[in-house]
Amino acid sequence: MTTNSLLILPGDGIGPEVMTEVRKVIGWFDGRGMSFDVSEDLVGGCAYDAHGTPLHDDTMAKAQEVDAVLLGAVGGPKYDSLDFSLKPERGLLRLRKEMDLFANLRPAQCFDALADFSSLKKDVVAGLDIMIVRELTSGIYFGEPRGIVTEGNERVGINTQRYTESEIARVARSAFELARRRGNKVCSMEKANVMESGVLWREVVTKIGAEEYPDVALSHMYADAGAMQLCRWPKQFDVIVTDNLFGDLLSDAAAMLTGSLGMLPSASLGLPMANGRPKALYEPVHGSAPDITGQGKANPIACILSFAMALRYSFDAGDEATRLEKAVEKVLADGLRTADLLGPEGGSPVSTGEMGDAIVAALDAA
Repeated sequence: MTTNSLLILPGDGIGPEVMTEVRKVIGWFDGRGMSFDVSEDLVGGCAYDAHGTPLHDDTMAKAQEVDAVLLGAVGGPKYDSLDFSLKPERGLLRLRKEMDLFANLRPAQCFDALADFSSLKKDVVAGLDIMIVRELTSGIYFGEPRGIVTEGNERVGINTQRYTESEIARVARSAFELARRRGNKVCSMEKANVMESGVLWREVVTKIGAEEYPDVALSHMYADAGAMQLCRWPKQFDVIVTDNLFGDLLSDAAAMLTGSLGMLPSASLGLPMANGRPKALYEPVHGSAPDITGQGKANPIACILSFAMALRYSFDAGDEATRLEKAVEKVLADGLRTADLLGPEGGSPVSTGEMGDAIVAALDAA
């Protein structure tokens, strides 16, 4: 039995609360045909409190060595006055950058039991299952030159959109590989009509598709039109691949199609390690939610589903990932809801711990 190494970084706010529920799920799988070596460390504001930095070098070294990293959330108003270089979010960005996690996978799946929670009509979102692949380590968030400079008598903010062919090619290949395991369709989104980086993006993705993935249907769409189509008829898409900036915007828009940020996992993947597994960081899309921290109101499902993604993409356990996803679906179909999932009619929410226990019970019953 292969032992899977996992570094847990609960982080700040509700991060430790939702991670407690993930540990229950990990414990359920441990010994049932799988084995886990789990370690834990600090990231974000709690790391700053302990070490004066949002990510200690020793923690970074651990992250480079394990099969996967599972992160809760970082940040909070306590740290708003810190220098930009010391803010909790810099710990997360350092993990992504130094692990070279260039492909961010953001699924947007609408469970049948929650179809009424979307702001769109039920028939538009019911059965929705799309994947947005966002390039994560280049583009306008990292390009040089950048900064605020003085020109004449006023200040100017500068950010540079920059992509190399190889950076585009590797995230395109990630999207095509995912599509082969799903609906075999990729839609590439950019702004080739007004941006030279978009022209290069389209050329490279087209070449990769034609030469290496001729079996996968490839289409192209301007990113603004893609945002409109996500709101109009999202089920036309299977896998969407796009750059760092547009991926940030489009994935957040797609998140709201499902009804709650508390339901959305993500994976950030890099190149294969010596054991063939990709460098990987898994985290829920939601933030640290300081307003509900410690109250048992947090929804742990996004973090639990992030572990399901780790089962699928890091631990070669697709069947177990599906089993966990179905357990979540069963609990929701039975009517259990954390506070964020209560509709206008209200009701009695279950606590964070009760939701975790219910999902483990559903695994037992499967």
